[in-house]
Amino acid sequence: MSEAVERESMEFDLVIVGGGPAGLAAAIRAKQLANEAGDELEVVVLEKGGEIGAHILSGVVVDPVGLDALIPDWRSRDDRPLKTEVTGDKFIWLGPKGSMDISWLPMPGYMKNHGNFTGSLANVTRWLGQEAENLGVQVFPGFAASEVVYGDNGEVKGVVAGVMGIAADGSHKPDYEPGMELLGKYVLFAEGARGSLSKQLIAKYALDEGKEPQKYGIGLKELWSVPEENFKEGYVQHTLGWPLDDKTGGGSFLYHFRDGGEPFVSLGFVVHLNYKNPYLSPYQELQRWKHHPDILKYIEGGKRVAYGARAIVEGGHQSLPKLTFPGGALIGCSAGFVNVPRIKGSHNAILTGMMGAEAAVAAIKEGRQGDELHAYAEAYEGSSVRKELFAVRNVKPLLSKLGTTIGTLMGGVEMWTTKILGGFSFFGTLKHGKSDAQALEPASKHKPIDYPKPDGKISFDKLTNVSFTNTNHAEDQPVHLIVKDMELQKKSEHDVYAGPSARYCPAGVYEWVEEEGKEPRFQINSQNCIHCKTCDIKDPNQNINWTTPEGGGGPAYPNM
Repeated sequence: MSEAVERESMEFDLVIVGGGPAGLAAAIRAKQLANEAGDELEVVVLEKGGEIGAHILSGVVVDPVGLDALIPDWRSRDDRPLKTEVTGDKFIWLGPKGSMDISWLPMPGYMKNHGNFTGSLANVTRWLGQEAENLGVQVFPGFAASEVVYGDNGEVKGVVAGVMGIAADGSHKPDYEPGMELLGKYVLFAEGARGSLSKQLIAKYALDEGKEPQKYGIGLKELWSVPEENFKEGYVQHTLGWPLDDKTGGGSFLYHFRDGGEPFVSLGFVVHLNYKNPYLSPYQELQRWKHHPDILKYIEGGKRVAYGARAIVEGGHQSLPKLTFPGGALIGCSAGFVNVPRIKGSHNAILTGMMGAEAAVAAIKEGRQGDELHAYAEAYEGSSVRKELFAVRNVKPLLSKLGTTIGTLMGGVEMWTTKILGGFSFFGTLKHGKSDAQALEPASKHKPIDYPKPDGKISFDKLTNVSFTNTNHAEDQPVHLIVKDMELQKKSEHDVYAGPSARYCPAGVYEWVEEEGKEPRFQINSQNCIHCKTCDIKDPNQNINWTTPEGGGGPAYPNM
C-alpha cells in the first residue's frame, strides 16, 4: 500500500533516525570530520518528539567520558548542560522499615560515581542539538520516521518521515501529508530502546542470529523540587531490596542536583522486565517505595514537578545484535550498550554514535554508499565500550538466576575477577535464557498484590502522574498500539495471565473493561502513551506491536 503513495524525496549524505545522545553525537562527529577536512557533508537528524529532548528520560548520572571525547571543552563552557558533580555516593539495602548501608562492599572502581555528573539528560540532549545545528546539521524535530526505504538490492536507502493527517479510520484529513522519503548514502538508527524501525531491521537482516534474547527493564522517574534543608547537592543514592522480593530484579536511584539555582531530587525505580508475577505493577512499586524513611526524608515537604517512564536495554554483551547491515547501522540503545550494574548508557551511546559516524564519513569519502560499515563493527570490537560490557557480562544473568541477594554478592565477586583477570571469568559467558515475555508466569501460580492507596502528597494515582508528562497526541489518528490477534488477547493475556497490561503499563494505556453480561473488553487509551515500549516487550504472547504515532506526539519531558 505504501508503494502506491507518491512522495517527494530529499537526498543527504547521512540520515540519522533519532535525536537522542547517540544520534546527535553521530551528527556532530560527522560534521566535525567534514569541516576539519573542508568537505561538504549533508547530515540530517530526524526526531519524533516535538522538540529535541522531549522524549529523553534518564536518572541521570553521566560518566563524562563520552562528552569529553565528543566536545573536549564542554566543561569550560558557560552554557554547559551538566554542572553538578557527584559529591556523595551511597549504596543501601532496604527492608520494609529499616535499611543497611552496603557501600562498604568492595566494588571495582568503575562502580563508583565520583567524577561523574548528575542533572538532566533531556537538557544535555537539547544542548547537543544546538551544537549540531551550529555545525550545520539539519535537525527536524516532530518528524517521525515510520517506514524504511529499501534499494533494489535490499539495502537500506532511507526512511519515510513526516506522515501526518491520517484519521483513525484510515481516511485522509484536510491536513494530510504523505510524508517524504529522506534518502542517504548511509542511515544510522538511534531510536533508543526497542526502536520500532530497529526492531524491523534486526528481524529482516537476522542481526540477532546466534545471540541471546535482548533483556529490558522499565525505569520510572519523578522529578521533585525539594526544600533546601532536604537537599544534599551532588548526593547519589542507590538501593536494592524492598519493596521487591528477592526473586524480582530491580532497584532505585535518587540524585540531588541544582538547575537554575533550584534544588531538585531526581528519583526513580527500575524493575527488570523478566519478572514472573503478572500481578506486579512497577508503577505501584515506585509509589510505595517513596514512603520508605530513607527516601521520604529527601522529598517530604517538596513538590513533584515531572513524571515519566522508559524501557532500558539490559542484555549487554550476550544480546548485542550485529551492528551493521547494507546501507546502515545501529548505534546507541537501538543496539543496546547499557552497563546494567552501573545503570549507565549515555556515555556509550555517545561513543558508539561517534564510531558509526566515523565509519560512515570515511566510506562516503571513498565514494561508497549502501554497503556495510564494517569499520564501525571493527572499531567497536577494539573499543572501551566493548571492554566495559564484556567485563560485566555475567552480572545480569547471575541476578536473574540467583536472586537479588546472592546475585548481587556473586556479581560483585565476578566484576572483581574479570577486572583482575583482564575479562576472564570462571563462568565463561552465561546465557540469559528466556525472553522477558516468556518469563511471565500464569496468574494461577501467584497471588494478587495489595498495593496501598496513594495519599496525594508523596504517592499519586497513575493518571494524575501521567498529566505531569505533558503527553499529547493529535486527535483522530490511527491507534499506534497494534494488537495482532484480539481473540488471543482475551484467551491468554486476560484469562491466563489476569491482564498484566493494565499493571505493567506506567501510563494507564491498557485496561480490561468489565461490563455486566458481557465479555471483558480490551480498551486501549493510546492518547496516554508515553512511548516507554514496555507493552511491546512484556506482552506474554508478543501480541502488541508498538508503532510510531504521528510526529510530535507523546510526552514532552521538561528537565528530565
